[in-house]
Amino acid sequence: MLVARSPPEPVTPSDCQAADMRDVAFRIIYDEDFGYVVNTLRRLGVRERDVEDIAHEVFVAVHRHLEAYDPSRPRRAWLFGFAVRCAAAHRRRAQHVREQVTDVEPVDAGPRADELVATDQARRLVLLGLEALDDTRRAIFVMHEIDGYRMPEVAEALGIPLNTGYSRLRLARREFTAAVREAQRRDR
Repeated sequence: MLVARSPPEPVTPSDCQAADMRDVAFRIIYDEDFGYVVNTLRRLGVRERDVEDIAHEVFVAVHRHLEAYDPSRPRRAWLFGFAVRCAAAHRRRAQHVREQVTDVEPVDAGPRADELVATDQARRLVLLGLEALDDTRRAIFVMHEIDGYRMPEVAEALGIPLNTGYSRLRLARREFTAAVREAQRRDR
């Protein structure tokens, strides 16, 4: 049986202009902040081989919610919220298992060898410290301590009460410090 359908609503020139402006705004955000999102995902524990895919998932979500963005608020804090949710969803998927970061990244010929060793050791300690944190504390720690956001911005981006954010940050600092000290003790 055929069902009669009403004709689709005609597209107006103002609809096209609005869609074009939205695409332009999205392209600007994508071009300016793709690197930030990739680095954020790495800090949130997404494996290197998955970072680019998850970054694209972040920007798909951003495109879907672009109308909700308030330009008077910091854009990177808004993007961080998407990155946290996409990284957490990625880790929840059954086929993904957390791995210990043990690979040494390729060495650039520029810096001296002793600088590279010190940088690599510091990076390894930071990654071990971050790995010791659960997802909620890690997000707050990265956003506040590494990216430099003030706690009210962190709480708003993550949708949590301000005092909860401060409490989680305090616990995250304690756990991070303990994990780094333990790794340093083992290396001696």
